[in-house]
Formats: sequence, structure tokens, C-alpha cells
Amino acid sequence: MKKDFEKHLVVYKNRSEYVSSPEVREIFEEGAISVETKARSKLIKEKFAENFLEKIILSVQDDKSNVQIELIDEKTKVCLEKLVDSLTSEVGRALIGLTIMQLCIKTIDPAQNIRLHKGGNNKSSFSWREGISMRVLDKCYVTPALRKYDLLKLNADGFMMTRSLAENYPYSPLYKAQLRGARNEWLIIVESLQSGTANPLNSLKYLISLLFNKAEHFQKVSKELLVSCKRFLDENPNKSTITELIKSHIKDSDYAARLMEISMHALMQAALDTGAFGLSTLKPLSQMRSANKKHGNIGDVELLEDDEIIESWDAKYGKAYLRDELDEVMEKANNHN
Repeated sequence: MKKDFEKHLVVYKNRSEYVSSPEVREIFEEGAISVETKARSKLIKEKFAENFLEKIILSVQDDKSNVQIELIDEKTKVCLEKLVDSLTSEVGRALIGLTIMQLCIKTIDPAQNIRLHKGGNNKSSFSWREGISMRVLDKCYVTPALRKYDLLKLNADGFMMTRSLAENYPYSPLYKAQLRGARNEWLIIVESLQSGTANPLNSLKYLISLLFNKAEHFQKVSKELLVSCKRFLDENPNKSTITELIKSHIKDSDYAARLMEISMHALMQAALDTGAFGLSTLKPLSQMRSANKKHGNIGDVELLEDDEIIESWDAKYGKAYLRDELDEVMEKANNHN
């Protein structure tokens, strides 16, 4: 009985080979970038430095009708829509940012391989000969542009700081790192771009237009929410009614712990406004879901005096076992006075 073909990745000492069909084998050699790749990389960086992405964003913002949707294949179009639909405050941002960068790269130079996200001449660092340093492009050009036009809420260090995007394997359907969001849709787009079936420029414009639409929808919903909130408060609800509303909101959400953090932080803001904490200041709520050593946090809500943490609260919801959490707090506390 003939065995069905399976896509596979073969990893050797100095190269990887991605076999997507019996007839198609892509070879990715490791080492300092080639002369050809260096020229492509130089061109791509120059275009980004000339505000390539910002110009595309502005062109879409000024006139969304200049997106030629008919030039985008249906599979790519559906994947772009699902990619944006998957976006929440917690998941999907890195994959959307990465897709935008890959679409930009393919628009500027279709010959550049967007599976290979590391490239350089430093012998002590991993590199593909046909790779490009996506982390540099992200931090210098892509994330700043997306933040400037409020298209994605991203950390200033960039989405490529996400460790799951930095594995030393090419981006393919066999990429094993755990990615939160529309992973399958992103991978389908990568395959379409690499095979040449996707139109990178119009796909890029369409993705940006979808993000603008989502941002506009968010603003509309936010205004409606503020009106509803004012109406609720005008009815002079008692403390128990307000408390029950907050609790039910947290309980019914897929992001209960995050909502609990926000509720606690909002309460501390109100308390601070009354002067309850004297000269203390409240540290802004971190974008990250949990306290993190990189940011110097101990907990989710922190009161500061002279930039020193004097009181910290950490939100845990639905966790019965807290020993590991307590051990982590002790480790973090050792880095503070």
C-alpha cells in the first residue's frame, strides 16, 4: 500500500530542507548572507527608511477605494479577514504585524524569501544566507508606523521580540512554536506569497483598510459604551449593583484575569483621586497580562513613591494553586527595595 505524502522539514548541520510536495523542495542554507541577499536587504531597508509603509497607510486612509480587491485571490482575502477578526487585546497582534511586514517585503522585492526571518554577517549569531533581519525592520520601521497611526497596540520594542517568532526554523506550515491568534491563516498567506499566487501590494492595502475599519468600529462602540455607562450612572445605582455588574462582566469573559486587573486599577485610580494614598502615584497598567521581570513589575497594580514600589497587588482569577505564583513574587521582590 502506497503511503500518502506528508510535508516535512529536514534539518542538517548547515541547512534545512522544506519538502512541500514530492516535486517541490526548498533548501535554506545557514551562514552569513549572500551578496544577492545583501543587495536585496539594502534595497528593502532603504525603502522602509523612505517611509514606504507610512505612505501605504496614508494612501489607504485617504481613499480606501484605491485597494484593488479584485486582484487579491479569494483564499488570501479570506485569510486576511480572519486574521483581523481574530484580533483581541490579548492575541493576534504579533501575527498581524508580521504579516504586514512580510507583505511589505514582498511588495518591495518579490525575490526576498519571507520564510527566513534572520540574516546577517555576525558569525556568532544564527543566520540564513538568504535571510533578512526582520527584528531590525520591525523595531525601526514597522512597529513605529503601526503605533503612529493607532492601527495596532504594540509594545515599542516590536512584535518580533516575541520569542515564539524567533525560533531558528523557516516560517512554514511545520513551524512548531506556539502562536496565539490566526496561526493557520498567517501560514496560508506566507505560502501564497512564496508561491507567487498572492498580490502583495493590494493584499497589504486591504489588510491596512481592515485595520482602519476595526479601529473605527472600536471608536464607535466605545462611544456607545460611554453613553450606556452614563445612563447607568444617572440612575444612581447602589454599591452592590455596581459590584455585581463588575463581577458578572469578569465571570462571563474569556479574559477574566485581565478584566479583574483593569477593575482593580480603576478602583485605585478613583482612590488616588480622593487623596487616599497621599503623595503616592499609580503605575500605569502594563500591556502584558502578568507581572514581568523585564518591566520590573512585582504585580499588576503598583503604588509608587520616588519611583519605588511601596504597595503591589497581583490579580489571579480561577487559580486554586498559588504556590508557584508566590515563589515568583518572592523572586521579583528581591530586585526591589
